[in-house]
Amino acid sequence: MPRFGLTMHEGTIQRFFKAEGERVTAGEPLYEVETEKVLYQVEAPASGTLAIALFDEGATVECGLAIAVIAEAGEDVATVAARYSRIKSAPAHRDSPVTSPPPAIQAAAVNPSQTAAASASGRHAASPVARKLASELGVDLDKIAGSGPGGRITREDVERAAKSAAQPPAAPSADRVAFRGVRKVIAERMHQSLHSSAQITIAAEADVTPATELRARLSREFDFSYTDMMIHAVARALMRHPRMNARLEGPEIVVFASANVGVAVALDEGLIVPVVNRAERKSLREIALESRALGEKARAGQLKLEDVTGGTFTITNLGMFGIDAFTPILNPGETGILGVGRIVEKPAVYRGEIVKRAMLWLSLTFDHRVLDGAPAADFLQSVIEFFNSAA
Repeated sequence: MPRFGLTMHEGTIQRFFKAEGERVTAGEPLYEVETEKVLYQVEAPASGTLAIALFDEGATVECGLAIAVIAEAGEDVATVAARYSRIKSAPAHRDSPVTSPPPAIQAAAVNPSQTAAASASGRHAASPVARKLASELGVDLDKIAGSGPGGRITREDVERAAKSAAQPPAAPSADRVAFRGVRKVIAERMHQSLHSSAQITIAAEADVTPATELRARLSREFDFSYTDMMIHAVARALMRHPRMNARLEGPEIVVFASANVGVAVALDEGLIVPVVNRAERKSLREIALESRALGEKARAGQLKLEDVTGGTFTITNLGMFGIDAFTPILNPGETGILGVGRIVEKPAVYRGEIVKRAMLWLSLTFDHRVLDGAPAADFLQSVIEFFNSAA
């Protein structure tokens, strides 16, 4: 399992592109990994034959552990598979990487057609590990609905079935959803963020009438959103207040030269944060084009690793859901995140008179270890200033 970023500790195998016994060419996609950021296709490091997959699809694997074994040209595939089959069936192999093959043991050659034949005969598809565990725990596989690809029964399915058999039945109205994948990663990262930084949130209601008027004028020339205007404003405010564009690394505060602004995008399975790199150098038109392209790639599941890494500050906008203000949680490693609410026209005092103005709540969460409340408030005022004068 490769490590795609400093914050990655494990990945989930979504699917294998090759079956055991199939030829593999170096450089072609071998399997797909889901990380906390993206789906990533891992290429085969060598040519040969896929002798054995050490993990099933759907398994979460620590970085550095072996995923599969490729037999080189001239090697007997069945012998290679047999050599590693004991590792695959042993739970201990999940805790340490495969560094050298165990003594060879005798085993029959893997025949891909056996699996298809089993399914055709009515047997439930299950991983070898799941079958072995079911036998040990006395669990009937015919009574289990598999949660793996194609309804395949996994180790976790067997463990849940064994646990539920030993406990009183749950209330009939309760649904249970597996806590894994993107949802599990998001939860772990948010919990890590809250416990590894001193987070505080300040909020301000801003009069953004000039921004709404500006957008009405400029939208005749090109298409852009208020989020695009906020990216543009935040990038310039970060250059004015570089301490907000920083990261605490051990005994040092690292201040970044460019504003790489991430924007949270809501997907059915969770959040993803594409990054507009070097946003301080780009015009509003350029930011609008790039952010739209990133949003389309995110919703299509086509983001690449470089699209979601390197962020130095994040914007999260819940205004389109009718939210006024909220408390955003920092992305681990960043000093600030800006929560954007909805723009509402309401009575306000303007130049000594009560008039209708466009008002917007902004919520800034920042790491109090890196900077204090006063400079954070100054940054927020700069964001408002630049938002009302974007061009």
